[in-house]
Amino acid sequence: MTEPAAVPSPGHPSTLPSVPGVITAEQVVATARSIAAVQEPDGGVPWPEGHVDAWNHVECLMAMTVAGLTAEARKGYDWLLRHQRDDGSWPMKVLRGEPLETNGESNHAAYVAVGVWHDLLVTGEEDFARAMWPMVRKALDFVVGLQTARGEIVWERTASGAPGAYALLTGCSSIHQGLRCGVLLGEYLDEPQPDWELAVDRLGHALTDHPEAFADKSRFSMDWYYPILGGAVRGQAAARRLEEEWETFVVPGLGVRCVSDQPWVTGAESCELALTLDAAGDRERALAVYRDMQHLRHADGSYWTGWQFVNEKHFPHEQSAYTAAAVVLAADALSGTTPGASIFRDAAARTPTPATDPEACGCSPASSRT
Repeated sequence: MTEPAAVPSPGHPSTLPSVPGVITAEQVVATARSIAAVQEPDGGVPWPEGHVDAWNHVECLMAMTVAGLTAEARKGYDWLLRHQRDDGSWPMKVLRGEPLETNGESNHAAYVAVGVWHDLLVTGEEDFARAMWPMVRKALDFVVGLQTARGEIVWERTASGAPGAYALLTGCSSIHQGLRCGVLLGEYLDEPQPDWELAVDRLGHALTDHPEAFADKSRFSMDWYYPILGGAVRGQAAARRLEEEWETFVVPGLGVRCVSDQPWVTGAESCELALTLDAAGDRERALAVYRDMQHLRHADGSYWTGWQFVNEKHFPHEQSAYTAAAVVLAADALSGTTPGASIFRDAAARTPTPATDPEACGCSPASSRT
C-alpha cells in the first residue's frame, strides 16, 4: 500500500519530521493521518475501544499539529472546550459524546497545558493560545487543588467532589510537565500564575525525594522513565535511574515492555522511552529504541499497540491512535524539526514566534532545528 505524499497544510511549516534510516517525512504524515482517520465527527480522538480520555486525546492533537493537520487538531481542541466541566476537569472517559466514567483525573487535566503550549510553539498563533487560556487556567487550578501538604497530587477527584486516596508516580510526573508548560504559557500571555510555580516546585521535590508518596506501580515501565520524561529528574540522577531498570524493561530489537512480568512490548512506551533518552541526552540509545519499535508499523501508517513476543502475535489486536501520536512526537524530537520539538527536553523549547513572522513555525531552514 502506497502511503500519501507529505503535503503540509497552508501556513504550517514546510519542513516535516523525519529520522534518516528509520522513518521518512511521508511516513510521519501517513501516521498522523491515521490518527485523523479515527477522529470522530465531534472532534474526539478515541481509544480503539471507543472512548475518549483527555490525556491521549491531547497527545493525538499534538501529533497532528506537528504533521500539519492543524484543522483536525483545532477540531480536537473544540472538543476539549465543550467537555470541560465547571471544576476544570474532564470525565475520565467519554463515549460518543457522553460521560462513561465521571471521575476527573488530575493528569488528564494537566496535559491540556502541554498541548496548548506546544501548539503555540509550533504554529506561533497567539490568538489561539489566548482563546484556550481560560480552559488551561481552570484545568490547572483543578490540578493544584488536589495537591497534598507533602507535594504529591492525588490522581482523581470523584464526581461527588472527594479527592482520591493516593497519588501515582507516572501521573504526577506528567503533571509536573503540565504545570511547567502552564507557567510558561501564563508568562507569555502576561497572566503569571505564582501558585502554579510553587505547586510545581513542591511536586518536583516529592517526585525526587519522597518515593513513599506514590502508590507502588513499579511493574509498569512508565513508572521507571516518566520522572525523567516529565522533567523532574535530570543529569546524573536520570542516568542512574535509566541504568537501574534497563535490562528489566528493554528488549533489544523489539522495544520496551509495558510491564516487567509479561513478554509484551508496546509502541507507545517504546517511543516515550526514546523521548526520555533524548531528554536525558542519550541520543544513541534513543535512536536505537525508536528504530527497534518500527516492526509495529502497519501498511497504512498506523501502529499496532503491542507485540507478544513469546506467542509472536500482536496484542491487543488493534492499532491505536495514541501509539501513532507517540511515533510522530518522537520523530519530531529526534529530528529537531518543529519549534516544539524540544518540549520534552525543556518545556520552554524556544520562545514562540508570531505566525505573521516569515520565520514562524520553522519555515526557513535556519529556524527548523533547535
